[in-house]
Amino acid sequence: MYENEDSGPARYDLLVVGSANADLVVGVDRRPAPGETVLGSDLAVHPGGKGANQAVAAARLGARTALLARVGDDAHGRLLLESQRSAGVDTTGVLVGGAPTGVALITVDPSGDNSIVVSPGANARLTPEDIRAAAPLLRAARVVSVQLEIPLDTVAETARVLPSGTRLVLNPSPPAPLPAEVLAACDPLVVNEHEARFILGPEAGTTPESWARALTALGPRSVVITLGAGGALTADTRTGDRVRVPSPAVDAVDTTGAGDAFTAALAWRLGLGEELPEAAAFAVRVGAAAVTKEGAQASFPTAEEVSAL
Repeated sequence: MYENEDSGPARYDLLVVGSANADLVVGVDRRPAPGETVLGSDLAVHPGGKGANQAVAAARLGARTALLARVGDDAHGRLLLESQRSAGVDTTGVLVGGAPTGVALITVDPSGDNSIVVSPGANARLTPEDIRAAAPLLRAARVVSVQLEIPLDTVAETARVLPSGTRLVLNPSPPAPLPAEVLAACDPLVVNEHEARFILGPEAGTTPESWARALTALGPRSVVITLGAGGALTADTRTGDRVRVPSPAVDAVDTTGAGDAFTAALAWRLGLGEELPEAAAFAVRVGAAAVTKEGAQASFPTAEEVSAL
């Protein structure tokens, strides 16, 4: 059994610190021009947000999972809490109130292209003070996973107060400049091509291997680069190894949320003690299974579905 140096046996395999949004989706024949009104389909409301997505993905795989987030005291907040609980996520760390629940306003045209406006709402009110108040929750977790749909100061505080022996996984999405102290705590930093290029700038190079080399030079203990249908590349500064992990061939239907499913699976398996390439190989299969169904949380597979892939 994994033990935190600070707190003994871990109660949670994974604690996700991040965002929870309600996704409000309307289909349109075409997106409106400035000043124009168009009619759309019936409104569909889905639970979303990168933090909430990761928590559901991990719990569905069988991980003992908790979520630290903030939602509003409103119908969207209740929807998000219910979706977490129904997946088996411990929601004692979900704070309620302070602002309306975050929402993503999404229009989708017949080609599948979408336009999204995000109102962070309560996500923007998840503060460093909230992280410090949740110290017992952090001490109870093997791995803590964070993203950037909450304030960067809150992410930095999470890295700062991380208990000894607890692993931090960071997916910098949406990408933003990262403080050195946050980069140094990442084990791993999980990025796709777009996020890698944003962090590295114009000197990024052209291959995943060059991105991995440059990213590890910035200070993270390890790096994982997701490559869509190409699988993933892992880089570990402790061993110096860079390993390509292939993805199984699947018929992709909808890639929404696949990155969240990948990161959640990776974080869980690392907490179980797997080596980085082994954990990434499992996570690639989880991400591949997720793209074979529509939606985000609705597409996340069980462990049995991953085994059958």
